Amino acid sequence: MQNPVPVTAVTGGSRGIGAAVVRRLAAEGHDVVIGYRADADAASRVAADVRALGRGAVTAAVDVTDPGSLDAFLGGAQELGQLTGVVAAAGAVRGVGRLLDLDPADLKEDLEVNLLGAVLTSRAAVRHLGRGGGSLVLIGSAAATLGSPGTYVHYAAAKAGVAALSLGLSKEVAVDGVRVNCVEPGTVWTDFHHDPDRPAEVASSVPLGRAGMPDEIAGAVAWLLSSDAAYTTGATLRVAGGL
Repeated sequence: MQNPVPVTAVTGGSRGIGAAVVRRLAAEGHDVVIGYRADADAASRVAADVRALGRGAVTAAVDVTDPGSLDAFLGGAQELGQLTGVVAAAGAVRGVGRLLDLDPADLKEDLEVNLLGAVLTSRAAVRHLGRGGGSLVLIGSAAATLGSPGTYVHYAAAKAGVAALSLGLSKEVAVDGVRVNCVEPGTVWTDFHHDPDRPAEVASSVPLGRAGMPDEIAGAVAWLLSSDAAYTTGATLRVAGGL
Protein backbone atom coordinates (compact mmCIF):
# COMPACT_ATOMS: atom_id res chain seq x y z
CA MET A 1 0.00 0.00 0.00
CA GLN A 2 1.38 3.40 -0.99
CA ASN A 3 1.88 6.08 1.63
CA PRO A 4 -0.62 8.94 1.31
CA VAL A 5 0.60 12.12 -0.33
CA PRO A 6 1.74 14.62 2.33
CA VAL A 7 -0.34 17.79 2.46
CA THR A 8 1.38 20.86 3.88
CA ALA A 9 -0.04 24.34 4.52
CA VAL A 10 2.36 27.31 4.38
CA THR A 11 1.46 30.74 5.72
CA GLY A 12 3.32 33.51 3.92
CA GLY A 13 3.63 31.12 1.00
CA SER A 14 3.30 33.64 -1.81
CA ARG A 15 6.72 35.28 -1.53
CA GLY A 16 10.25 35.06 -0.19
CA ILE A 17 11.17 32.13 2.03
CA GLY A 18 7.57 30.90 2.14
CA ALA A 19 7.34 30.65 -1.65
CA ALA A 20 10.68 28.85 -1.79
CA VAL A 21 9.40 26.39 0.81
CA VAL A 22 6.25 25.75 -1.23
CA ARG A 23 8.23 25.02 -4.38
CA ARG A 24 10.70 22.77 -2.56
CA LEU A 25 7.91 20.78 -0.92
CA ALA A 26 6.14 20.33 -4.24
CA ALA A 27 9.38 19.03 -5.74
CA GLU A 28 9.55 16.51 -2.89
CA GLY A 29 6.02 15.25 -3.47
CA HIS A 30 3.82 17.42 -1.25
CA ASP A 31 0.49 18.90 -2.18
CA VAL A 32 0.46 22.43 -0.78
CA VAL A 33 -1.97 24.97 0.62
CA ILE A 34 -0.48 28.40 -0.09
CA GLY A 35 -1.45 31.14 2.35
CA TYR A 36 -1.13 34.80 1.42
CA ARG A 37 -2.06 38.04 3.08
CA ALA A 38 -3.03 40.32 0.19
CA ASP A 39 -1.31 39.41 -3.10
CA ALA A 40 -3.54 36.76 -4.66
CA ASP A 41 -1.71 37.03 -7.99
CA ALA A 42 1.63 36.16 -6.40
CA ALA A 43 0.06 33.15 -4.70
CA SER A 44 -1.45 32.04 -8.00
CA ARG A 45 1.97 32.18 -9.66
CA VAL A 46 3.46 30.00 -6.95
CA ALA A 47 0.52 27.60 -7.29
CA ALA A 48 1.18 27.36 -11.03
CA ASP A 49 4.76 26.33 -10.28
CA VAL A 50 3.46 23.63 -7.93
CA ARG A 51 1.03 22.26 -10.52
CA ALA A 52 3.79 22.26 -13.15
CA LEU A 53 5.58 19.79 -10.87
CA GLY A 54 2.52 17.57 -10.90
CA ARG A 55 1.36 18.38 -7.38
CA GLY A 56 -1.88 19.80 -6.05
CA ALA A 57 -2.13 23.41 -4.92
CA VAL A 58 -4.76 25.53 -3.21
CA THR A 59 -4.39 29.25 -2.50
CA ALA A 60 -6.16 31.06 0.32
CA ALA A 61 -6.02 34.44 2.01
CA VAL A 62 -5.18 34.15 5.71
CA ASP A 63 -4.73 36.59 8.57
CA VAL A 64 -2.39 34.93 11.05
CA THR A 65 -3.60 37.21 13.84
CA ASP A 66 -7.20 35.96 13.43
CA PRO A 67 -8.00 32.49 14.86
CA GLY A 68 -11.07 32.09 12.66
CA SER A 69 -9.10 32.91 9.51
CA LEU A 70 -6.44 30.37 10.47
CA ASP A 71 -8.98 27.63 11.13
CA ALA A 72 -10.60 28.26 7.75
CA PHE A 73 -7.19 28.26 6.05
CA LEU A 74 -6.08 24.95 7.52
CA GLY A 75 -9.52 23.44 7.06
CA GLY A 76 -9.17 24.17 3.36
CA ALA A 77 -6.45 21.56 3.19
CA GLN A 78 -9.20 18.92 3.14
CA GLU A 79 -9.59 19.72 -0.55
CA LEU A 80 -6.22 18.05 -1.04
CA GLY A 81 -6.39 15.39 1.70
CA GLN A 82 -5.40 14.94 5.32
CA LEU A 83 -3.19 17.79 6.54
CA THR A 84 0.22 16.43 7.55
CA GLY A 85 2.34 19.55 7.93
CA VAL A 86 2.20 23.27 8.63
CA VAL A 87 4.90 25.86 8.02
CA ALA A 88 4.48 29.21 9.80
CA ALA A 89 6.40 31.46 7.41
CA ALA A 90 4.29 34.63 7.55
CA GLY A 91 6.20 37.62 8.85
CA ALA A 92 6.77 41.30 8.25
CA VAL A 93 8.47 44.35 9.74
CA ARG A 94 7.16 47.90 9.51
CA GLY A 95 9.40 49.49 12.15
CA VAL A 96 13.11 49.71 11.31
CA GLY A 97 15.60 51.77 13.30
CA ARG A 98 16.37 52.54 16.93
CA LEU A 99 13.60 51.46 19.27
CA LEU A 100 13.18 55.00 20.67
CA ASP A 101 12.49 56.31 17.17
CA LEU A 102 9.85 53.77 16.16
CA ASP A 103 6.11 54.38 16.04
CA PRO A 104 4.29 52.37 18.75
CA ALA A 105 1.62 51.45 16.20
CA ASP A 106 4.29 49.84 14.01
CA LEU A 107 5.75 48.04 17.02
CA LYS A 108 2.34 46.65 17.93
CA GLU A 109 1.64 45.38 14.42
CA ASP A 110 5.08 43.79 14.10
CA LEU A 111 4.71 41.98 17.42
CA GLU A 112 1.22 40.81 16.53
CA VAL A 113 2.27 39.38 13.16
CA ASN A 114 5.58 37.86 14.20
CA LEU A 115 4.79 36.53 17.68
CA LEU A 116 1.04 36.41 18.20
CA GLY A 117 0.72 35.19 14.61
CA ALA A 118 3.13 32.33 15.33
CA VAL A 119 1.29 31.45 18.54
CA LEU A 120 -2.14 31.41 16.88
CA THR A 121 -0.83 29.53 13.83
CA SER A 122 0.65 26.92 16.16
CA ARG A 123 -2.61 26.64 18.09
CA ALA A 124 -4.59 26.11 14.89
CA ALA A 125 -1.99 23.70 13.50
CA VAL A 126 -2.10 21.49 16.57
CA ARG A 127 -5.90 21.37 16.35
CA HIS A 128 -5.78 20.18 12.75
CA LEU A 129 -2.66 18.02 12.86
CA GLY A 130 -3.61 16.39 16.13
CA ARG A 131 -6.16 14.23 14.40
CA GLY A 132 -3.42 12.16 12.81
CA GLY A 133 -0.08 13.49 13.97
CA GLY A 134 2.13 15.60 11.77
CA SER A 135 4.80 18.27 11.75
CA LEU A 136 4.85 22.01 12.46
CA VAL A 137 7.82 24.13 11.43
CA LEU A 138 8.08 27.69 12.70
CA ILE A 139 10.25 30.20 10.86
CA GLY A 140 12.24 32.10 13.46
CA SER A 141 15.30 34.26 12.90
CA ALA A 142 18.95 34.45 13.85
CA ALA A 143 17.94 37.87 15.21
CA ALA A 144 16.54 36.00 18.22
CA THR A 145 20.04 35.67 19.67
CA LEU A 146 21.80 38.54 17.86
CA GLY A 147 19.33 41.19 19.07
CA SER A 148 19.47 43.34 15.90
CA PRO A 149 20.44 46.59 17.70
CA GLY A 150 19.72 49.74 15.74
CA THR A 151 17.58 47.82 13.27
CA TYR A 152 14.62 46.03 14.89
CA VAL A 153 15.16 44.85 18.44
CA HIS A 154 11.40 44.35 18.82
CA TYR A 155 11.42 41.90 15.89
CA ALA A 156 14.36 40.07 17.47
CA ALA A 157 12.38 39.85 20.71
CA ALA A 158 9.39 38.41 18.84
CA LYS A 159 11.57 35.79 17.16
CA ALA A 160 13.12 34.84 20.51
CA GLY A 161 9.55 34.18 21.56
CA VAL A 162 9.05 31.97 18.52
CA ALA A 163 12.05 29.85 19.52
CA ALA A 164 10.67 29.47 23.05
CA LEU A 165 7.23 28.63 21.65
CA SER A 166 8.69 25.91 19.45
CA LEU A 167 10.56 24.28 22.31
CA GLY A 168 7.72 24.39 24.82
CA LEU A 169 5.02 23.33 22.39
CA SER A 170 7.12 20.42 21.13
CA LYS A 171 7.05 18.94 24.63
CA GLU A 172 3.36 19.68 25.05
CA VAL A 173 2.13 17.94 21.91
CA ALA A 174 4.63 15.11 21.49
CA VAL A 175 2.12 12.77 23.12
CA ASP A 176 -0.26 13.60 20.25
CA GLY A 177 2.31 12.58 17.64
CA VAL A 178 2.91 16.16 16.51
CA ARG A 179 6.50 17.29 15.99
CA VAL A 180 7.38 20.99 16.39
CA ASN A 181 10.65 22.51 15.22
CA CYS A 182 12.06 25.93 14.35
CA VAL A 183 14.29 27.15 11.50
CA GLU A 184 16.25 30.35 12.12
CA PRO A 185 17.41 32.06 8.90
CA GLY A 186 19.99 34.79 8.88
CA THR A 187 19.90 37.62 6.33
CA VAL A 188 18.35 36.24 3.14
CA TRP A 189 17.85 37.73 -0.32
CA THR A 190 14.10 38.45 -0.26
CA ASP A 191 11.84 41.50 -0.43
CA PHE A 192 11.47 41.38 3.37
CA HIS A 193 14.04 44.17 3.75
CA HIS A 194 13.06 47.84 3.56
CA ASP A 195 16.52 48.44 2.06
CA PRO A 196 16.83 46.03 -0.89
CA ASP A 197 20.63 46.26 -0.70
CA ARG A 198 20.80 45.17 2.95
CA PRO A 199 21.78 41.53 2.21
CA ALA A 200 24.84 42.75 0.30
CA GLU A 201 25.66 45.36 2.93
CA VAL A 202 25.76 42.85 5.80
CA ALA A 203 27.59 40.12 3.89
CA SER A 204 30.95 41.02 5.41
CA SER A 205 29.61 40.31 8.91
CA VAL A 206 28.55 36.78 7.97
CA PRO A 207 31.23 34.11 8.54
CA LEU A 208 30.43 32.50 5.17
CA GLY A 209 30.78 35.92 3.55
CA ARG A 210 27.36 36.23 1.95
CA ALA A 211 23.64 36.45 2.58
CA GLY A 212 21.56 33.33 2.13
CA MET A 213 19.17 32.34 -0.62
CA PRO A 214 15.53 31.37 0.03
CA ASP A 215 16.11 27.88 -1.39
CA GLU A 216 18.76 27.25 1.26
CA ILE A 217 16.21 27.87 3.99
CA ALA A 218 13.60 25.79 2.17
CA GLY A 219 15.88 22.75 2.25
CA ALA A 220 16.07 22.86 6.02
CA VAL A 221 12.29 23.16 6.32
CA ALA A 222 11.73 20.28 3.91
CA TRP A 223 14.04 18.04 5.94
CA LEU A 224 12.20 18.78 9.18
CA LEU A 225 8.92 17.83 7.49
CA SER A 226 10.35 14.61 6.06
CA SER A 227 10.43 11.10 7.47
CA ASP A 228 14.20 11.50 7.91
CA ALA A 229 13.37 13.87 10.79
CA ALA A 230 10.83 11.54 12.39
CA TYR A 231 12.78 11.56 15.69
CA THR A 232 13.42 15.31 15.64
CA THR A 233 11.24 17.60 17.72
CA GLY A 234 12.00 20.65 19.85
CA ALA A 235 14.99 21.46 17.62
CA THR A 236 16.04 24.89 16.41
CA LEU A 237 17.95 24.59 13.14
CA ARG A 238 20.00 27.70 12.43
CA VAL A 239 20.61 28.42 8.76
CA ALA A 240 22.48 31.70 8.99
CA GLY A 241 25.88 31.34 7.38
CA GLY A 242 27.62 30.99 10.74
CA LEU A 243 25.99 33.89 12.59
